[in-house]
Amino acid sequence: MAQLLATADVFMQLLPRKGILAIAAVIDIALHARGRPVAAKALATRHRLPPRHLEPVLQALVRHGILKGIRGPRGGYELAREQHRITADEILRAAGTVDDLDAKPVNGSNLLDQVVIPALSEAEQAFAAALSRINIEELARSAEGVRKGAEA
Repeated sequence: MAQLLATADVFMQLLPRKGILAIAAVIDIALHARGRPVAAKALATRHRLPPRHLEPVLQALVRHGILKGIRGPRGGYELAREQHRITADEILRAAGTVDDLDAKPVNGSNLLDQVVIPALSEAEQAFAAALSRINIEELARSAEGVRKGAEA
């Protein structure tokens, strides 16, 4: 993930850090659950974050049916449904990182209303469609390949 962020910094970063972390957390859970929940503390440790930064994101993912929260001493998080049915776009929306995309600027000028917003809206729709084609199953498979390559 550090490599992803380092590479993303070179380009105009379209996704907020919170959204990238939400996607990484879901992939991490897909890789590590193996029949038992993944503890938030373990997730935070792997991503070098204080648990309090990750917990609100995980709770949002639970509220949107992407993750399932398991309470108790051996609790944690697991995927709420099959990996191939969870998309990057859905995770970003659940994490609350695209809430402002639908909001119109207050007191928009003719230039904003007739030129800028329609052009950017079209680009945002194309970006959301591309993100909808990326599912956790594919990302977990890629991550598994990277992990195996690092162990070799």
